[in-house]
Amino acid sequence: MKQHSVLRGVRIVEQGTFITGPCAAMMLADMGADVIKIESPEGDPYRAYQQGLYSPHFQAYNRNKRGMSCDLKQPADREIFDQLVAEADVYIQNFRPGTADRIGAGLPRLHAINPKLVYCSISGFGADGPYAERPSYDSVAQALSGFLSVVVDPERPRFLGPALADAITGIYAAQGILGALLERTRTGQGRLVEISMFEAMAHFAVEPFAAYFALGAVPASRDRPRLAQAYILRTADGRLLAIHLSSLEKFWKGLLTALDAAELNRDARFNARLARIEHYEALGEELDRRFRQRPLADWAARLSANDVPFAPINSIDAVVEDPQARHLGLIVPVEDAREGGRQAVRPAFQFDGRAASSVSAAPLLDQHGDEIRAALARERAWPARAAEAPARRAAG
Repeated sequence: MKQHSVLRGVRIVEQGTFITGPCAAMMLADMGADVIKIESPEGDPYRAYQQGLYSPHFQAYNRNKRGMSCDLKQPADREIFDQLVAEADVYIQNFRPGTADRIGAGLPRLHAINPKLVYCSISGFGADGPYAERPSYDSVAQALSGFLSVVVDPERPRFLGPALADAITGIYAAQGILGALLERTRTGQGRLVEISMFEAMAHFAVEPFAAYFALGAVPASRDRPRLAQAYILRTADGRLLAIHLSSLEKFWKGLLTALDAAELNRDARFNARLARIEHYEALGEELDRRFRQRPLADWAARLSANDVPFAPINSIDAVVEDPQARHLGLIVPVEDAREGGRQAVRPAFQFDGRAASSVSAAPLLDQHGDEIRAALARERAWPARAAEAPARRAAG
């Protein structure tokens, strides 16, 4: 299929804003679920993140969906919303605690309409507790969960670029929804799925928590690179390159061969893995000095020939042109795009060796409202998702 169809027949009502709720719904839409995005008449605020009503940020998390606006304060729109819920399998919201009940979208009311509904509630800190009423955004969740402490250099603290906590929470929510849908095939009953950004990011940092509980020492941001023997190095032509030697001695030996630097193995600081961990900074300085002597292309050939795990630090435009990305068909067209980007990164998964060969454009505000209302009134058939065609089989 142009898009995956493993969730074909699953209908989802999403009342999400910004990233967490929309990302959860997008993950399911990418697998073929029929997602109806419900927005206020003003639209999801993420639409206007960079002016206008169709920011690239909104496009990123709302592809493969249809959209309609509903004002739940209006009886007619409330009735439309209830009809959608009655025929849905999943409802997703990421309001602050209490908001859903105030607008008539709380769990008791929606389960009374549809007892089989899987109801997913995404919050910043959980449904209750001392922080429940606080506003939460990506940076806040990264900080509170401990995640930032194990990725940020305390000497030069800077936030990471992408909205990791938002997207990761959405992915966890999608996983929980899939589990509840699978359970429903046995019980016939819906389920409340709750996840907070705080909990998602703490779980995402499960390894440093495990290290703390096992060793009693508080992990720091340098621990993982030191243990993994991972380095970012600059080459003669100013490019950056990452290597990851892991714990296998063969990668260290391969690096020595690529460097023509057998003498490093005679240095007591570097001739054993634990010694290299202890002298991580000194080894990094030595590697950086040597890598600055040749351009990236030379190092890529040498490292590849000696089976050393490495990669250039690609800019986004370089990823688009990367040979492996092209081989995998990672960049696909956006079908029916009226505005915005005409290409996108396809869903990461493949089924039976088949990858999605396109995605559908994120909806314009209320783009599908008339046809959905007509279908609910039984004036026309339920509108199909974007046109589908055979998916491209992955090469190789």
